[in-house]
Amino acid sequence: MSVLVVGSIALDTVKTPVEEHADLLGGSASYAAVGASFFSPVNMVGVVGDDFPQAHLDYIKT
Repeated sequence: MSVLVVGSIALDTVKTPVEEHADLLGGSASYAAVGASFFSPVNMVGVVGDDFPQAHLDYIKT
């Protein structure tokens, strides 16, 4: 049985005392889908804009 994940898909910025990374794949649907993919096939529903990086879309599709 597959899992349907519905939620936000976003770009996150992570800042620590040592370094900062911008435009990382984030959002609740992204995190839940990656976690669930270890146990079951996943389908994901979320909204992204035209400027969303293609590399992140390719990762989500695999």
